[in-house]
Amino acid sequence: MASEKIVAIQIWDHFKQEQCPLTLINEVCEISHSFSIPVFINNKWELFKTTKLDGVHFDEIPEDLELIKKQIDRNFLWGLTCNNDLTTVRWAADNNADYISFCSMFPSLSANSCELVVFDTIKEAKTIFKKPVFLAGGITPENIRELKELDFTGVAVISGIMKSDDPVTAVEAYYNNL
Repeated sequence: MASEKIVAIQIWDHFKQEQCPLTLINEVCEISHSFSIPVFINNKWELFKTTKLDGVHFDEIPEDLELIKKQIDRNFLWGLTCNNDLTTVRWAADNNADYISFCSMFPSLSANSCELVVFDTIKEAKTIFKKPVFLAGGITPENIRELKELDFTGVAVISGIMKSDDPVTAVEAYYNNL
């Protein structure tokens, strides 16, 4: 297998009514932390108070980041979804985000709320934002090679692994094509 590895796990914030998010989050954190992998929650930063989360990923610019930081009251990682609007990238740079993630690189069922990102946007973003840049949305082992012209830290994958009959083989296919 290649030297790439899972650098973070993000828990999506769409819990089923009968699910106990706290139990799920703490179980995922326990397993992930045993491999030194941080766990992020999508949007629901309030869950930091009762879990062992390491970070929060915001789909949009949060209304009051300083208030959120005060309420979490401990160090945490955070990032922001970006699209073709470079003002979001500038905001992330000005507010010292730990990373940004572009969505959606290709058409995708799981990224249906994201516009397709133009490669030139990512190239311009790298001149503005000097920290890690991730790419997400519709990335498959077959199309990942199209991203080679871009300077990025890693990819976020959901359905390409979660919908696979053999997730281990799916992950290896991504590694082999990176």
